Amino acid sequence: MRVRVTVDVARVLKEFLREPSQTRYGYSLMQATGFPSGKLYPILRRLEKAGVLVKETESIDPREEGRPARRLYRISSDGVVFAREELAKLSQSLSLPVSRPGRLFPEGGV
Repeated sequence: MRVRVTVDVARVLKEFLREPSQTRYGYSLMQATGFPSGKLYPILRRLEKAGVLVKETESIDPREEGRPARRLYRISSDGVVFAREELAKLSQSLSLPVSRPGRLFPEGGV
């Protein structure tokens, strides 16, 4: 799986890891991540192309439902492993270095 995991991609992956067995559709992901469609859908396409996500089309009768069928996304089993590893790496690389605790002094203090 070759996907560069940026902070934005990590936010999408984290959403799928909340409930890995659940399918999600674009609008719910936009609400959860705060991303507009122009930012979210390219990420979903890259993750799908890499095999991290699986895309399905909702099986409904659009006339009966009064709306078009949604595209549903779910994380693959390999995608779960990939996402957990990549999020752990990203978290570790973003963590601040541990320093010795010090004391803060007010301006001019001792």
